[in-house]
Amino acid sequence: MKRGQADDQAAEPERLVRTRKRVADHGEVFTPKWLVSDMVDLVGDEAERVDSRFLEPACGSGNFLVEVLERRLSAVRRTHPRSQFERSQASLLGLMCLYGIELLPDNVAECRTNLLQVFATALHLSTDDELARAARAVLEVNIVQGDALAMTDANGHPLVLPEWAYLGRGRFQRRDFAYRELTQRSLSAGTLFDVFDDDALFAPERTWPVLKVSDIADLATPASSATNISHADK
Repeated sequence: MKRGQADDQAAEPERLVRTRKRVADHGEVFTPKWLVSDMVDLVGDEAERVDSRFLEPACGSGNFLVEVLERRLSAVRRTHPRSQFERSQASLLGLMCLYGIELLPDNVAECRTNLLQVFATALHLSTDDELARAARAVLEVNIVQGDALAMTDANGHPLVLPEWAYLGRGRFQRRDFAYRELTQRSLSAGTLFDVFDDDALFAPERTWPVLKVSDIADLATPASSATNISHADK
């Protein structure tokens, strides 16, 4: 590409609206990157913590989640410069703690693709790598189509999201909670209910056995029918 072409491309305005109909029907207007960066700066320390959970209830194509993930993965590289194992586990946990809910199915697919691309590029993964398949499995349950206000999924059923935790030595815990329960947990903070253990008040819909990366990878749908990532960055 010639320099002039690159300059023209760089000067291209950021696309914030897909169609007028989508704006009218769904109020869909994307947040510009500079504003996303400024807003994430307000919670910069939390954004870099791999176990700090972020939920975007109208995630669109994932602008905010991508920004947080990029910062998180940069922090992981600084924290684990030598151990590839620790870096991969921490990176996966950082992805596990990002959540998105979105009304429109094409945005859901694009959000998953964008997050997976960032993850795969940072860790130099190809589509068939076990860690990439595990990341895809995580995104399939963490980024969901639904209505965050009604707390229902695309089929009108109660929204369910997984709570992930790292147990050490390559082992992860997964518990699935109704989204309504998760919101109630946050509302109970600083109230009389603080004297109770969370598990006594909020029961998970399902508790999974301890999972390794290979177990999580086996949960992913085949790459041919899900998200593909490029081999070019390997």
